Amino acid sequence: MNGPMFDLTGRSALVTGAGQGVGAGVARALAAQGAKVVVNDLRPGRAEAVAADIVGAGGRAETAAFDVTNLAAVTAAVGAHGPVDILVNNAGVGGEHPMAVQAFRDMDPAAWDGPIRVNLYGVMYCCHAVVDGMCDRGWGRVITISSGAGTAGVNIGVSPYSAGKGGGLAFTRTLALEVARHGVTANTLALGLMGMTDPTVTARLARSIPVGRTGTPMDVGAACVWLASEEAGWVTGQTIELNGGAVTT
Repeated sequence: MNGPMFDLTGRSALVTGAGQGVGAGVARALAAQGAKVVVNDLRPGRAEAVAADIVGAGGRAETAAFDVTNLAAVTAAVGAHGPVDILVNNAGVGGEHPMAVQAFRDMDPAAWDGPIRVNLYGVMYCCHAVVDGMCDRGWGRVITISSGAGTAGVNIGVSPYSAGKGGGLAFTRTLALEVARHGVTANTLALGLMGMTDPTVTARLARSIPVGRTGTPMDVGAACVWLASEEAGWVTGQTIELNGGAVTT
């Protein structure tokens, strides 16, 4: 194979929810491998800060502020910034769509809408906007960021979140079957415990993880680089548990 491995030069990536945290780490990692990255976030200032950081490091980045639960906005953004070769569905619950930690029997059904719309419909809307172009061009990568809560039911009190993440995971697996013959792959990363702002909380969480630490945005970014690469073209329809050994399948 000619050239460096995992080279994304010439590819264009859209990373949703990339104004902070995991999404920002994914955007930076893809850009470091040569991809042009469209940094999405609900808050324009956050997206602009990450894009500026990427450009300052010698990469290429643009910003697109839209809500993944607004199909018209998603479609318009893809039209303005496309074509999209790599889609990372990272946008999740938080901020505009708060998730209440509460037993299901005590929940107001109105609280289900946000987690389902962001974590399931957001994934579906973004995929709907890009997969036709990917299939027509004969190459594409879809990566959905899910959670152990969507594969193993690891937390009590977040059932709508688990339902949304599990739905996005199942959708991505089925999409993989539909687009595989067109050179497009679709995979899911089910994340385990990630580091928190409070170092005391992070240290406590780390004690339950076999490798002895919580995950970082760059851990997720590295996995996305691999799945987005030419070298991962035979990997599709898979759910990879990225959790430091906390859950094995």
